[in-house]
Amino acid sequence: MTVITRPLPPARTSPDGHELLTAADEKTPPTAGPAFRCDIEGLRALAVVAVLGFHAFVPHLAGGFIGVDLFFVISGFLITGLLLDEHRRTGRISFAAFYARRARRILPAAAVVLLAVSAASYVLLSPLRRVDVMRDVLASTGYAVNWRFIQLQTDYLAANRDPSPLLHFWSLAVEEQFYIVWPLLIVALVVAARWLRIRTAAIVLLGALGVIAGSFLLSRGWTSTSAPLAYLSSPSRAWQFAGGGAAAALLRLRTGRRYDGRTGSGRIRYAIGLVAALVGWAGVGLIVWSIVTFDTSTVYPGTAALLPTGGGILLVLTGSATGASSRFGPSRLLSLAPIRWVGRLSYSWYLWHWPVLVFMQVRYPHLDWTALTALVVASAVPAWLTTRLVEDPVRRSRAVASRPFRGLSVGVTALVVPLALALVVGSGALVAMDREAAAASAARAKTLARLATTGDPYEGKQAGGPVIPAVSEARKDVPHSPVACTLGTTATVSPPCVVDPTSGNLVSVSAQRVVLLGASHAGQWYPVAAEIARRRHWSVEVLTKSGCPLADLHIVNPELGRSFRECDVWRGKTLDRLASEPPPALVLMSTLHGYV
Repeated sequence: MTVITRPLPPARTSPDGHELLTAADEKTPPTAGPAFRCDIEGLRALAVVAVLGFHAFVPHLAGGFIGVDLFFVISGFLITGLLLDEHRRTGRISFAAFYARRARRILPAAAVVLLAVSAASYVLLSPLRRVDVMRDVLASTGYAVNWRFIQLQTDYLAANRDPSPLLHFWSLAVEEQFYIVWPLLIVALVVAARWLRIRTAAIVLLGALGVIAGSFLLSRGWTSTSAPLAYLSSPSRAWQFAGGGAAAALLRLRTGRRYDGRTGSGRIRYAIGLVAALVGWAGVGLIVWSIVTFDTSTVYPGTAALLPTGGGILLVLTGSATGASSRFGPSRLLSLAPIRWVGRLSYSWYLWHWPVLVFMQVRYPHLDWTALTALVVASAVPAWLTTRLVEDPVRRSRAVASRPFRGLSVGVTALVVPLALALVVGSGALVAMDREAAAASAARAKTLARLATTGDPYEGKQAGGPVIPAVSEARKDVPHSPVACTLGTTATVSPPCVVDPTSGNLVSVSAQRVVLLGASHAGQWYPVAAEIARRRHWSVEVLTKSGCPLADLHIVNPELGRSFRECDVWRGKTLDRLASEPPPALVLMSTLHGYV
């Protein structure tokens, strides 16, 4: 689909192969030429270093997860600028060319990492976990993996389950979903601008502000009710992309002049440059403050995300200014060659670092932050190889770039190949678990037969053999205490729940009882407690609260998005109840080890 029909010239690129951000507004003649933003590469470097430091648990970088927010702002800024400049130069916006550029830029490197994750999963992971990871690969190839993690109720900031080696692909999924919707919105705004006879950049700015308002309110609301949904979903993150888009539109509203500040008197330019420099450093301050002061207890994204997102917007707004700003502003620092090198590597480095950390911790689970940092640094090697051998050659290829369908073909291939490998690896794991399930079924039958004849299920039995029930049933085999004993998230007093295990009826408290005490991980031992009590003619008292350890720890509940104050109240009341009741015959305590 296009708007206005004039010939579309080939997209211009910088010498290093990056797409150019055109510096002029829509009224500037095409001969004004594009301006490559070196500081944007530096901002990418800052973003990726923050994320890497966060994942490696580097001290004082506990808020490094905000690096993803910076990537969203940069994407919104560059994509909006490219679309507006294409319309200014050619009078139209080509969806085919846009998606071909995105496919060449993003999909090949991602495909390499997906293939590597599938191969590593085959070698290092158990069949059960291998199936889970292959499902993540399938969702990642469709760039919908963020919704899979939301469905699994994964808390990205403090996941207590074994993390997926593709957990970081949630941000790529959000970005791809933005690429689908945003060009459609820009085209609609372009048509509206022609109909209303107002400047395209002005109506795009208004549209972006509308998206910012709606998406931010949604993000704030979801942060209070469902942290995973607020953190991982595209609707709650759209305002950050739109913030970058609003900055791109705002810079193009300077009628008849370049937005780099090169026109006007010398004093005015110098004053504007100083102001831009100060604003830019204020943006750096907001970002650094967020990295240093935020941590996994920060209610996020919500209102807290305004700080790093605002800092990123200030940097992209002021980074193009010249004069005093280029001399004294942060753009000079961000444009240094070593920092730009990290920025050029940032995409592949982001893709590789997390799988390296996850798979190494499968073999060595107790690594400290220094070892994790070394692994993150080492992941730069496959990242550099991917950039040199895959990402840059595809993006710079004249043959691929000459026709949109060739770029789209590259994208389709980059999706189909890892998809096929994931299906092969996943189906192999399912077959292995099916064989194990059959062996477990046969072993169960032999055990029952032995029990019927000898009364001893272990007589003559050799060590080893299949696990009963089979490992493939683990996801469905989730024991829990009776529903009547369940405590709601905001409840602070456990209901009277003393159960006769033979009849299942509630009975009165007595000394002859087993007490299950702790979080939901204690509740899963109810079948064992019930069997112990049944054999001894005891009862079972259930005192459990999901997500609430018995130890006096500060807990942030991801569902509530705040400190779990109800847990502290419940813990105190429960211990007081036990002190006032007859001493039990047995207490079984259990909790999850991963509370932070």
